[in-house]
Amino acid sequence: MLIYSTKDKPIIFAFHGYPTLIHELTYERHNHNMSVHGYQGEGTITTPFDMRVQNKIDRFNLVKDVIMHLPRLGNKGAHLIQKMNDKLIEHKQYTAEYGQDLEEIRNWEWHK
Repeated sequence: MLIYSTKDKPIIFAFHGYPTLIHELTYERHNHNMSVHGYQGEGTITTPFDMRVQNKIDRFNLVKDVIMHLPRLGNKGAHLIQKMNDKLIEHKQYTAEYGQDLEEIRNWEWHK
């Protein structure tokens, strides 16, 4: 595996396997400003998107991580972090009540 990056910029890595593997593969890198998200092994049956939420590889958690790795944003990113937290709460409540992902997740499509 080859990871291209600069020496001084943060890397947000969403991986379908265990995060420790990426950390082991990149141990000797000069830039250790890397945030790796991956499988956490909760061992539960749930919706496809909720599995991503539990492993923090969903769109809401990744947006939060990107903002946290951009300190120059200062307080400007706080509103978006709160919005992502609100969406995570909404997701958790909806999934618990209806046993499926939010409609905006189920029916999401790429826009051209």
